[in-house]
Amino acid sequence: MNKYWIQVIIAAVFEVFWVIGLKHAYDFWTWTGTVIAIIISFYGLIMAGKKLPVGTVYAVFVGLGTAGTVISEILFFDEPFKISKILLILLLLAGVIGLKLVTEDDVQEGAES
Repeated sequence: MNKYWIQVIIAAVFEVFWVIGLKHAYDFWTWTGTVIAIIISFYGLIMAGKKLPVGTVYAVFVGLGTAGTVISEILFFDEPFKISKILLILLLLAGVIGLKLVTEDDVQEGAES
């Protein structure tokens, strides 16, 4: 795993923060944190997408963000635990991991413009 995939994972973590922030923000500071998380998340996604295949990067980003958001809602916000949800999240993660495994880590040199 190279530094660009780590960047995608960090961007996905911040995606979880801002998605939760959209639902639970209630004052200036929580909205400010949500906006900062959006900026960091998309900056990481854009920078990784310049060096890695953008379709795979986006799929991994969204898949990890979705899984993280659902799990966070269950753990921290009393969302009901359903085995069907967990099984579908595991299926989603299997697809994301599969995409990552079949995508070559060929970093495109000179892709920046």
